[in-house]
Amino acid sequence: MMSAPIDGRDPATPRKGSLLRTLGAVAWSFFGVRKSRDLERDLKELNPVHLVLAGVALAATFVVALVLLVNWVIASGVASK
Repeated sequence: MMSAPIDGRDPATPRKGSLLRTLGAVAWSFFGVRKSRDLERDLKELNPVHLVLAGVALAATFVVALVLLVNWVIASGVASK
């Protein structure tokens, strides 16, 4: 027995969401600022696999940026004063 999809669409239906929209949705979700209307639209139009990949990529980029920032601050000597 198969359950009905949440958004009422056939699960095999390809979703056409742009890379920019996917990155924007992930970026806004990092801040925790999303309107329910936008969330519903994203559920219907964006590919979940793309969302997961974009989330992992943006999280890794954020961690690398923090590490580089900390290394720069330590190397500049500001942290030792």
